[in-house]
Amino acid sequence: MDNNVRDQIERIFREVLAPLVKSDGGEMYLVRWDGDDVHVHLAGACAGCPGASMTSDSVILPAIRSLAPKARVVLTTGFRVPEGARKV
Repeated sequence: MDNNVRDQIERIFREVLAPLVKSDGGEMYLVRWDGDDVHVHLAGACAGCPGASMTSDSVILPAIRSLAPKARVVLTTGFRVPEGARKV
């Protein structure tokens, strides 16, 4: 995935996805990029929430794939934020 696409995805995270997650009391973190994999961590009210995988599959992944069709979201949740993760 090239840097231009990554910048566009980060913009969608900041302007669309993170505010949606925050409206439900959650926090979104961008952990890292790994080729076409985008590692995302959900914390706050999303930590351990059974709906987190639905959020990933129904909201986060389609938004990312609109810019990068081969992208994959690797989602983690929990109160402990992975080292090096950036809050979006």
